[in-house]
Amino acid sequence: MSYKFDLNKKTKIMGILNITPDSFSDGGNFYTPEKAINRAKQIEAEGADIIDIGAQSTRPGFTQISEDEEWQRLEPVIKNLKTNIPISIDTFYPEIAEKCLELGCVSIINDITGCENPKMLPLIAKYNCAVVITHNKPGTNIKKFFEKKLEEAKKFGIKSEKICFDPGIGFGKSRDEDAYIIKNLKNIKLENHACLVGLSRKRIIGACCGNPPPKERLPGTIAANTICISGGANILRVHDVKEAVQAAKVADYILKGEN
Repeated sequence: MSYKFDLNKKTKIMGILNITPDSFSDGGNFYTPEKAINRAKQIEAEGADIIDIGAQSTRPGFTQISEDEEWQRLEPVIKNLKTNIPISIDTFYPEIAEKCLELGCVSIINDITGCENPKMLPLIAKYNCAVVITHNKPGTNIKKFFEKKLEEAKKFGIKSEKICFDPGIGFGKSRDEDAYIIKNLKNIKLENHACLVGLSRKRIIGACCGNPPPKERLPGTIAANTICISGGANILRVHDVKEAVQAAKVADYILKGEN
């Protein structure tokens, strides 16, 4: 399916659907296909613009599962899920991405490795889908990484409007590096390219307020997301969809005059 967003207007909300037993804040909550599909419908009803489905936990210190196991978790969900909003698949396996894209119901591949597998970008080009490319290493020299990946993507004929960049908050970075990204997002993002920020319930939020359990980090998440909207974030990847939608509407109205 093909969708088109006007990123100059309202901030888009990507709702997280983890169909895993071990994700850091909601592992096991939506592990069965029935629970996952019901949660996807709820995410859409709460106002999300995108549903991001992941079958492999990428929390710090995660244990990588095989392609076969990832597909066993994904297949019964995406084959039976009907939505009116785009579906994104959070995977770094090109083979899994292709199986999902072949079904015709997936519009976005969200690759937290930054498309380091040499098969991934040609696959994105083949299916003419959108891609989220994440910076997943320590350090804050993120813009140069984005520029390099943009050149790689262009060599395969991937259109600029199909590429979204994620600075990778929490991926191999220190608390200070995460804070730097949030504070300086406008200087990190590439002009005229979508920027996704995923900081929902993460360590940087907990570290600022006494390390409450992940599910109790909603106010801190909203605060950091609002700063990111001010810095030019186009898409926010969140667990708490309804609350994020409301917060983004207020921020957009004040900052952009959009409602």
